[in-house]
Amino acid sequence: MAKLSIVARDKKKEKLVARYAAKRKALKEAGDWAGLDKLPRSSSAVRIRKRCKLTGRPRGYMNKFGICRNQFRQMASDGKIPGLTKASW
Repeated sequence: MAKLSIVARDKKKEKLVARYAAKRKALKEAGDWAGLDKLPRSSSAVRIRKRCKLTGRPRGYMNKFGICRNQFRQMASDGKIPGLTKASW
């Protein structure tokens, strides 16, 4: 489990990105680079780290499912992900 403070920080960044998305897009289209510099640093979408919805783990994230590889494997073994079975040959 990731530290809750780190997870909360990422959620705060997501809100900041959503708030400044339209303004950031307009400034980019206008080519106003000085105006972009005045916006908060964390309002850029590239600063968001995708995390596992269950554990908050930042690495091994599977975009299609929204969880990390560890939780994915455990849930797949338990049969909690519909249509997914462990491969055997």
